[in-house]
Amino acid sequence: MAIAEDVADRAAGADIRPSWSVKLLYSLGQMAQSGGFETAIGFVFFYYTAVLGLSGALVGAALAVSLAFDAVVDPLVGSWSDNVHSKLGRRLPLMIAATPLIAVAVGLLFSPPHGAGPWALFGWLTVTSVAARTFISLFNVPYVALGAEMATDYAERTRVVVYRAVAGILSAVTCTALGFTLFFAHGGLQRPEGYPGFGWTVAGLIVLCLSICCLGIWRFAAALPQPQPVAGRLWARLTGEVAEIFGNRSFRVLFISATLTYAALGLNATLNNHAFIFVWRLKSETLQFLGYAYLAGILLGVPIAPLLQTLVEKKTVVTAGLAILMGNWLLLQGLRVTGIYAPVGDAALLPQALNSFVAGIGIGLAVIAYPSMMADAADEHELLYGRRREGLYFAGLSFAGKAATGLGVLVAGLALDAIRFPKDVGQKVGFILPEAMQVRLVLIWGPGAAAICLVALWVFRSYAISRRRHDEIAAALRG
Repeated sequence: MAIAEDVADRAAGADIRPSWSVKLLYSLGQMAQSGGFETAIGFVFFYYTAVLGLSGALVGAALAVSLAFDAVVDPLVGSWSDNVHSKLGRRLPLMIAATPLIAVAVGLLFSPPHGAGPWALFGWLTVTSVAARTFISLFNVPYVALGAEMATDYAERTRVVVYRAVAGILSAVTCTALGFTLFFAHGGLQRPEGYPGFGWTVAGLIVLCLSICCLGIWRFAAALPQPQPVAGRLWARLTGEVAEIFGNRSFRVLFISATLTYAALGLNATLNNHAFIFVWRLKSETLQFLGYAYLAGILLGVPIAPLLQTLVEKKTVVTAGLAILMGNWLLLQGLRVTGIYAPVGDAALLPQALNSFVAGIGIGLAVIAYPSMMADAADEHELLYGRRREGLYFAGLSFAGKAATGLGVLVAGLALDAIRFPKDVGQKVGFILPEAMQVRLVLIWGPGAAAICLVALWVFRSYAISRRRHDEIAAALRG
């Protein structure tokens, strides 16, 4: 009945507001990105560098190669999904095809051949990360674009993103808890035999959640309008379509600022385990509590974001979130570098948990608004160019998000090599880094990420779609 009412609203030209059950089932698809690859990659970087002994530069290079593939794959998938015409709608066929492929790629990512040398490990990591990113793009680009199509109202779009974000947080908590309680409970992150089982368990959860998502929303997705596909071959038209979306200034600002923001997040998150274990000297089994504090902060920031948007513009919410995040990356790290406050072991657990919690609030505020703003920019694109390009718009946002595990990891890997971080140190329980190396690691982990985020904030200042401007766009499109 709810779907029939949604279709009737759409036919009458009213704003589309999906039921809570549709939003809930849709949100499970976030497992592919948040619970799958993003959560897994934090373990992968530590596994390949500190446990398997692969050079940080090689690990960063392998993941950067996969990001380079994304630069091509994401717009291809975006354009493809914009022009699919089927009984299941434009987006769902690609999502269904991608589901088992993502699971296999993630499982293999954690299962390198036993005894493989450095170049074999590099090759394995490169191939499996490219495969994982490619198949996640095949699912995630149409998935996020579908979220923009599910609601046309300025505020309702944010609520759809909130459902998606909360599901992502819960899936990340689930995967983190499984890792630390089942696979790394004895011996911690230094235990290499725990990683394959963890990877294949995450893969199983991905199949389950994505399958429920696709089955639960297919009627709604099939009922959405399907614009007439553009004639011509995909490769032939893609260049012109990409040039068209970059012709919209709002898209350019969102794309560049989001890419820089997520790269800063990736740099910081990639070095979390290194900093927590080798600077703050926390036990591996306690790291999960920092992850929970971080996710609890995001869980608090996520519902606050739409509430704030009833009082201020989306742009203001993002700015506040980034400001909180930068302050968080500078305070405790600055005190540690100067030697004013340098707790270690159990004494460092509470301050680091509070630090992670506050960082989560800032991220929760910032990342909720970006997808909602991208949907608004897609509306502006239709007004300017006469055609909707949600697939390509969210391909840009998807690429920006995956910069967190591409550009961020590359910078982190190069930084570890630059400070001469010792190899195989993850298997030396109780090893203490020289103080100078600890300071350099903290500077990269905190202030280094904050500097990138500051550039993102400077770019973002010129974003110009306000609530009033969006109302004007919506009225012009209806007219």
